[in-house]
Amino acid sequence: MRYLVTHRTRYAYTGPVTVSHHLAHLAPRALPSQRSPWHELTISPTPMTRHSHEDAFGNIATYFEIEGEHTSLEVVAKSLVEVAPMLIPLAADTPPWETIRKACQDQSLTPSAAAGEFRFPSAMVPVSSIYADYAADDFSPGRPILEAAQSLMARIFHDFRFDSRATDIATPVAVVMERRAGVCQDFAHLMLACLRSLGLPARYVSGYLETLPPDGLERLIGADASHAWLSIYAGESHGWIDLDPTNNLLPGERHITIGWGRDFSDVSPLRGVTLGSGGQELSIAVDVVPLTSGS
Repeated sequence: MRYLVTHRTRYAYTGPVTVSHHLAHLAPRALPSQRSPWHELTISPTPMTRHSHEDAFGNIATYFEIEGEHTSLEVVAKSLVEVAPMLIPLAADTPPWETIRKACQDQSLTPSAAAGEFRFPSAMVPVSSIYADYAADDFSPGRPILEAAQSLMARIFHDFRFDSRATDIATPVAVVMERRAGVCQDFAHLMLACLRSLGLPARYVSGYLETLPPDGLERLIGADASHAWLSIYAGESHGWIDLDPTNNLLPGERHITIGWGRDFSDVSPLRGVTLGSGGQELSIAVDVVPLTSGS
């Protein structure tokens, strides 16, 4: 599949801002199943300083500074992205989950030990017996890790309802657990908390999902949104495997990956600090448009 992705972010400030520093994660990640022939990032007002680099997780990050009085900020990312089918092993062929947990605690430098950095708590993903207990029924002794993870994913999908009003960007996982409601970011964080509480490596994935309009209706411009899911580590033979608890499926060609980290705070699309102003109004519009082979 080929997509043209447009992500437009606009801040309207209630008063003048004199200095602002920002970090953007908006460039699609290069993967065996994904490539981006071109990507452009347009920033207004024009930054005084701007540079891109790979962050600690290998994602493309762009840092920029704006100096001089301004009352708005607009950041527009446009990307051409090609996504190929992913090779996913049979769930029953993946190793027992206890084997993965043990391998990731190895003291020698192995791929499994390196993956182990994602088994610890992070700023937005706690580790607790509460989450381990919730996942316990799915992770019975000796069960293949992908089979167990898919079972947990399905239970989260059925136990929790999607409600954009139930949470905000900073809602703790404990509150999501209590309310049994949230959005894709919340469900990814919850499943991460469950997996890490069992001692398993799992990472947060940020990206986009192609959404389809109801039958008979046209796509609404700007109606798409950023999406979030997660990856589990299934051993050196199988590597990392994506799971989308919001939709209870294994991501495929309709999922576009921007980057990954320990949680949302590592790969926020745009974050920053400003000097001045008393408040701000944020608007975000995302379009994921599939292209024909000749486009």
